[in-house]
Amino acid sequence: MRDPIVVGVDGSAASLHAAEWAGNEAVLRGTPVRVVHVALQWSYHVPLAPQPGRWGPEESEAAEELLQRAANRVRAGHPDVQVATEIVNGGPGETLVAASEAAELLVVGNRGRGGFTELLLGSVSRHVASRASCPVVVVREPHAHRRGEIVVGVTGRPDQDAVLEFAFREAELRGAVLRLLHAWTHPTSTGPGDMLPVVYDVEAVGQEEETLLGEAVAGWRETRPDVRLVSQVVRAHPAKALIEASAEHDLTIVGAQGEGRSLLGLGFIAHAVVHHARGPVVVVRH
Repeated sequence: MRDPIVVGVDGSAASLHAAEWAGNEAVLRGTPVRVVHVALQWSYHVPLAPQPGRWGPEESEAAEELLQRAANRVRAGHPDVQVATEIVNGGPGETLVAASEAAELLVVGNRGRGGFTELLLGSVSRHVASRASCPVVVVREPHAHRRGEIVVGVTGRPDQDAVLEFAFREAELRGAVLRLLHAWTHPTSTGPGDMLPVVYDVEAVGQEEETLLGEAVAGWRETRPDVRLVSQVVRAHPAKALIEASAEHDLTIVGAQGEGRSLLGLGFIAHAVVHHARGPVVVVRH
């Protein structure tokens, strides 16, 4: 059996949207779904402090009801999707990262249930996106109407194979148009030691960036000829361009840079897109 799509739920509206998104994706991929509720026995997770004993029957019943609601959202319109549910004690971020080791995708909502968690916007999603072993989907409420288009940020550097592979496969599964978005503010460095000019011709550099985009995806055009493509090169900050594009696309796909060029373990661009995009975002680590 293929690895499941793992979705973390906490009863919030965002996590239930994530469960529904996971169900739709499971149909496309032919995979089961594993719904995980990470239950802290205290209100806040303190890693070095011992947790109290088992819950009472009321807490257990409430958790089971939460899981059932989430499972129903997974199956909404797809009664044949295989769904397993599980309650796990621990810290949400660490537990979901561990679950990602045997997952095809890890899906989470963008916010928790409110109160203190609301102030920690993206704390769990940021943690799992920067450390999970598989691509991570951060779900906001989906667009009311599907547009049949997804967008991926293309840097033009040679370390994006995993990102492009995910994007082309996702477009193929959905029968969607794939927009290849390359944004630039200065001439792109293609490798270590490149000396970038201080003064340059904007129009000439724009043409070079278009060539760079074409070269970056040429092999994928050949191996996935059935995927309908739209190429777009814009002079703008990549995060801003992707955030704006997210409002017009069903899914936004972004690569996560390595730890050395990161913000709290997540690349600067991916960090901004996860926090400010206007629809579901997939983070694919290089």
